[in-house]
This record gives sequence, C-alpha cells and structure tokens, in this order.
Amino acid sequence: MNEKPILVFQTDFTYKEGAICSMYGVVKSVDRSLEIFDGTHEIPRFDTWSASYRLYQSMQFWPKGTIFVSVVDPGVGTARRACVARTADGYFVVTPDNGALTHVKKYVGIAEIREIDEKVNRLQATLGTSIFHGRDLFGYCAARLASGIISYEEVGPAYPTEKIVVHEIQEPKIEYEKAEGIFEIGDPNFGNLWSNIPVEEFLRNGFQYGDLINVTIRHGNEIVFQKKVPFAKAFGFVKQGEAVIYTNELLKVSMAVCLGDFCETYHINYGQDWTVKLEK
Repeated sequence: MNEKPILVFQTDFTYKEGAICSMYGVVKSVDRSLEIFDGTHEIPRFDTWSASYRLYQSMQFWPKGTIFVSVVDPGVGTARRACVARTADGYFVVTPDNGALTHVKKYVGIAEIREIDEKVNRLQATLGTSIFHGRDLFGYCAARLASGIISYEEVGPAYPTEKIVVHEIQEPKIEYEKAEGIFEIGDPNFGNLWSNIPVEEFLRNGFQYGDLINVTIRHGNEIVFQKKVPFAKAFGFVKQGEAVIYTNELLKVSMAVCLGDFCETYHINYGQDWTVKLEK
C-alpha cells in the first residue's frame, strides 16, 4: 500500500489569529485525506536561524518521505526563492530559501532543490496579495506534492545546491580537558541553553559525568558567567536551583538550572556572540 506523505508545519505565526487555520484549510481543500501535524508555531518572529535549527532537531524522527513546510519568511513577496528541497536521507522541505535550510544542508545534506513554479503551484484565488505565501504558495504546493497531483520534478526548475542561502555555522574547538563553542539555540519553555559541542567528542577528550567543570560564558568580549558547574546525566543529580551541565536530546553539551530557568537566572541567551568555554 502506497501511503501519502505526512505534512509537518512549522512557522512563526502563533495561534493568535487565523493564519494556520487558513493554511490547513488549503491543504484539506487539495486533498482531505492528507495528514497534517504541527512542529511548532512559536519560532521567534523572522528568526530563520531558529527555523533552520528546529527542522534539524526533529526531522530524523519522522518517517522517510515526510514533507516539512517551514514558513519563517521576513522577505515574503520579494525576490527570495520559494523552494522544495529533497534531503539526502529522503525528506522534503517546502520553504523560502532564506537560511532555513542551513542545518539540514550541513548535517544531513540536500540532494536536490527546486524553485516553486508559481504559475502552476500557487493558489490562483488569492493572486491579489503577496504577503501570505505560507497559505498561497508553500502550503498549497506541499499539498499538491503530498497528494500526488504533481511529482517532485513538477514543483519547478532545479537549481544548484551550492546556491542555497545559508547562515554561518561556527565549529566548536575541542582539545584535551578543554572545549569552546557557542550557545546555538535554547529551550524556551525551560530556559536551558544548547551548545554546539558534541558530547561524544567532549567525553573523548577527558571529561566525564561527575566532573566539576570550570565554565566561562561571554557575551561578545564581556564575561557574564564564571563558576564551577557539575556535569551530570540528568537535572536531578543536582539540588533545585543549582546550575548543571548535561547532554541534551541531540547529544550536545548543554546547561540548565534544576527546576529553574538558566537563561532567566543568569541573563544569558543564545547566538553567535554567546560563547562558552569549559575546562577541567
């Protein structure tokens, strides 16, 4: 039995008004049998870096062939490309080509990318507006692809993967008993921060669970946090309110406060200018 691909949506729209409802209505109008699931609709406004990371965070746990629709689109209606990427491991991403494919391109690989042909794969009833491509272009095209109305080749013309727009990704520096990286994303509900330091390399370079580690966090050139913090397998290995270094769900070195909020407690955030150094 050939099952139709699942559609997974992520946006910065929130549920405060009817945008998401409209997108899903378009999908169901194309094919009522299509399954739709939410990734998140709480990506920070206009934050294509976070859109990229959230795709990378969850994609591998869905069935192969799943179609992800990622709409964080500060350049909506402008000359930025609208595209459908086919990943090296068999997923599809329908998105503006504005940096949202950064992490998937680097860590998974993109086998092919096609620009959406708006003459064919755009909702015709709303041609008078250019500011809701989530509904009129991305959602509509994704539904046509998932339903089998169009093949991947009929999305539109292919263009070189080298032309995909990407953000810079900083690499961590790891040596014996010392690691440096950035906080590349956060866990907004709990206030945890996730670094770009792979725990496998961290453990291979002399760190082990139970260590008390010297942590220095800088915002630009300013030191904003400097103290000894235990490295533990889970939050409950320290007392409530204490900071802890732990391994997050993507096997990266991360920081939290047990039953608290690390970001709020220490006024720390994520981004290229938030650096962390860990030393035994």
